[in-house]
Amino acid sequence: MNTIKRKQNEAEFEHWEELSEGGRKYWFDVKGKVSGFARYIKEVNCEEETVSFIQEIYNNEGELTDRHEKYPIDKGHQKLKS
Repeated sequence: MNTIKRKQNEAEFEHWEELSEGGRKYWFDVKGKVSGFARYIKEVNCEEETVSFIQEIYNNEGELTDRHEKYPIDKGHQKLKS
């Protein structure tokens, strides 16, 4: 395990949970300027190497409306709910 990267991720992200095989899922939320919030999610393997990075957009009711997988392949913006 890379303890330096782990400490950096823990400092950058407000929340995390342990995943199977020693990886972690990190995330933090950013309040929207007008409504809702964005959630940034980073998943890492047991060496703290980034496996995926996703942005999710939630409305005022806390419903997921949009998703943008940015890493490892930028799949672009996906509208999930109007």
